[in-house]
Amino acid sequence: MTEQQPQPWPDRSVENVVAPEPQPEPQPEPEPEPEPEPEPEPEPEPELEALPVPVPEAEPEEESAPPAQHGAGDIEIPDDVDVLEGEAGPTRRLVAVVVSKFNGEVTTKLLESALAELDELGVARSQLTIIPVPGAFELPIAAMALAKTRRYLCVIALGCVIRGETPHFDYVASEAASGLQLAGLETGIPVSFGVLTCDTKEQAEARVGKGADAVRTALEMADLFSQLRNNAAAQA
Repeated sequence: MTEQQPQPWPDRSVENVVAPEPQPEPQPEPEPEPEPEPEPEPEPEPELEALPVPVPEAEPEEESAPPAQHGAGDIEIPDDVDVLEGEAGPTRRLVAVVVSKFNGEVTTKLLESALAELDELGVARSQLTIIPVPGAFELPIAAMALAKTRRYLCVIALGCVIRGETPHFDYVASEAASGLQLAGLETGIPVSFGVLTCDTKEQAEARVGKGADAVRTALEMADLFSQLRNNAAAQA
């Protein structure tokens, strides 16, 4: 009996080899899109001739009214009433002028204005008594002392107070005004207020003519008081 030879194992190494993965087929590159053709530029429109724009005529500017000025004036009084009105004029009695030495450049011109007005009204220099005082604050006490003597027909107070950086101006101006009024009220002698109360020296220098106004005020009030006394005596 013949001995059978053993069969060799089949070679399967080839079967164990991993088959290569299939490579993807190359895709064709997309064709580039054609660039859009540039739009034609619009033709410029023909320029229109600019028509002249009518300019409205400027309205005439209204003339601004000048600022109101304080001043003396006449008033209308009915004819069927009795009227007593003083008049500034010459007198045979003495007249006192009290003047502040403070801000002397201004008060000197105030005094010159007052003296010129007294000359024009016919009041002789021999009838005048001038009393200088240190400042406007001292005007009332001097005016009171003069009025109490009963020697003077009236008292004319002249001074100048200029506003500064402190409240000093307000106190001096207020006390000068109220004190001069009190001197007249207590004595019955007219005391005129010829005190300038200004913000600047330039304003004061522009008003030095107020000295003449103070003279006329004092003499007019003195004449009025005289008429009142004469009427009262005649009716007694």
